[in-house]
Amino acid sequence: MGRYLLLIDDIWSADTWDNIRIWLPHKNVKGGKVIVTSRFQAVGAACSRDGADYLHTVNVLSGENSKRLFNKGVSESQINKAGQKEHVYEEIPKYCGGLPLAIVTMAGVVACSSTKDEEHWSKVCRSLFPEKAATLTLDGVTRILDYCYNDLPADLKTCSLYLSIFPKGLKISKKRLTRRWISECFVTEKQGLSAEEVAESYFNQLVRRKIIHPVDHSSNGKIKSFKVHDMILEYIVSKSSEENFITVVGGHWFMPTPSNKVRRLSMQSSGSKHENSTKGMNLSQVRSLTVFGSQNRRLPFHSFNNGIIQVLDLEGWKGMTDKYLDDICKMLVLKYLSLRRTEVAEIPSKIEKLQYLETFDIRETNVKVLPKAFGLLKRLRSMLGGSKNPTKALKLHYDKNMEPMKTLRILSGIEMNRDSTTVPNLHQLTGLRKLAIYKLNIREGDADFIQLQSSIEYLCTCGLQTLAINDEGCDFINSLDSMSSPPIYLVGLEISGKIERPPKWIKDLNDLHKLTLSVTVLQIDTLKLIQHLPKLFSLTFTLSSKKDDRDIVDILEENKLLTDREIIVPPGGFKSLKLLCFFATLVPRLSFAVTKEEVMPALERIDMRFQAFEGIYGIETLNNLQEVHLSVDNQADEITKFLVEELKESPKYLYGKYANKLAFSDSDRIQG
Repeated sequence: MGRYLLLIDDIWSADTWDNIRIWLPHKNVKGGKVIVTSRFQAVGAACSRDGADYLHTVNVLSGENSKRLFNKGVSESQINKAGQKEHVYEEIPKYCGGLPLAIVTMAGVVACSSTKDEEHWSKVCRSLFPEKAATLTLDGVTRILDYCYNDLPADLKTCSLYLSIFPKGLKISKKRLTRRWISECFVTEKQGLSAEEVAESYFNQLVRRKIIHPVDHSSNGKIKSFKVHDMILEYIVSKSSEENFITVVGGHWFMPTPSNKVRRLSMQSSGSKHENSTKGMNLSQVRSLTVFGSQNRRLPFHSFNNGIIQVLDLEGWKGMTDKYLDDICKMLVLKYLSLRRTEVAEIPSKIEKLQYLETFDIRETNVKVLPKAFGLLKRLRSMLGGSKNPTKALKLHYDKNMEPMKTLRILSGIEMNRDSTTVPNLHQLTGLRKLAIYKLNIREGDADFIQLQSSIEYLCTCGLQTLAINDEGCDFINSLDSMSSPPIYLVGLEISGKIERPPKWIKDLNDLHKLTLSVTVLQIDTLKLIQHLPKLFSLTFTLSSKKDDRDIVDILEENKLLTDREIIVPPGGFKSLKLLCFFATLVPRLSFAVTKEEVMPALERIDMRFQAFEGIYGIETLNNLQEVHLSVDNQADEITKFLVEELKESPKYLYGKYANKLAFSDSDRIQG
């Protein structure tokens, strides 16, 4: 036998090790090594019993560090700070055996149960931990997870079980999850809150309880994606299987073939050995189907009852092509349809049969245009199309004689031009909360110019909260300055293109959290205009046009002359700003003024992506700054590279890289 190194990572029980060990090369066979890792000492003891050469024990957290982690977890999750006694914080960490997962999970439960007294927690500890132990076994961790799950309200139990649909280690989009909750009717309108607001509340409760862990945040400060800890996910998968809530095929953990009818099916395998893994299953009652992986196997549509499927999520599945669309258009009660990142290219007119459809996601596909039948989807709430890098937009054909789509809340990734049939009907979409136009090519004097202007102004009075417009010219954006009243309900605004000045009414948007502007308006006057926005969390300057566009180059050069080649951030403003981003080919010299008055006192992070860079000065005066992230084009000139290396000397610098090719549009563009 040749030389080998075998790593078996994260074994959870001695029984599992015993089952693996019998298939390994005999210890006396020379030329190889086996490395085993586990978070449980019982596994280490089993390996030693079998003659392990060396056992390295990673120390669990000390008592003091356990207490510190517990207190941090409670502090992060707690809303009502009153009610808990110091004694609770002292005792509970002692029972957790120094395991971070156990400590953090208990912290989440305690933080969400602030009305319960010390006697209650003493009983809980005696029940969960009959004896204080230096280490915690798998059974002990399972008891903690049992308690945390049983402590959940009924609605949250259902929402947490739903997490078992997703594979181990997957970074999951929050919006993908919450929209699916709504489509499954786990979440409905409640006490004057919309279904989306209730779903957001449930999601935040799962975060507070440490069942899910945030990974990425959007530039408005909200959680964008999350993960579920492996052990928590295994527990949820097991519970879900017991209750026949979700059936997982080809996942990380073995699940017995269900004896009952399958209700929700998650197909996670990317290998050929699970090709026929649904054979023998009763799929006639499947109402939710999710496919992960890149396998090209055929889906067993003939086994499903198309009349009851409500959720079809094929995001990222490369086997999805136009040939399946006829089958999909027969799913007459479908509420959620995601074809995102698939090879789909043409949506048929038969889509009009899906009269219950609420979410339709075709972002990052080859679909360029939607048929007029799209306008017949009267229950549609979210229409998501186009892509951001490179920028692609979705053309809509809309029949002016159709009834307006009153339920539509999100219309994202669309194109509007001189031939667009959408403009005359846009004002009828009074339920819109987000409108993102990725490509706008309408000039002053065109028939639709004034109509589009008045429609957007009208929608802003109806409650539009997020508006994104990429004007390939500048006529339309410049015309927005003449709006009769500012769009005061906006919380997110993105305007980009060859514009030279932002609308003056921006200064009156007191609820604005997120602002994205073209780098062509990066001037001192612009910063002065927006510096007193009271709730502004993130500010981004971006460039969506081609980097060799002469109009853009000319505007940037003119700006440099007007500002004496330096942008000075004025003091005394931007008091709520935490994130500052520059995504452009050229980032001009930027200076933070050194004065008695603080500049951007709350700023925590600066993100920059560029090809040419003229320097950033005075960041040492930003007392709250924690991170500086850079991405530099490999084609950057020597001066830029020198300035980047100089910036790396800053203690606040965190991460940077050179890339062969950079996309300069905003990576967090408003997509819905």
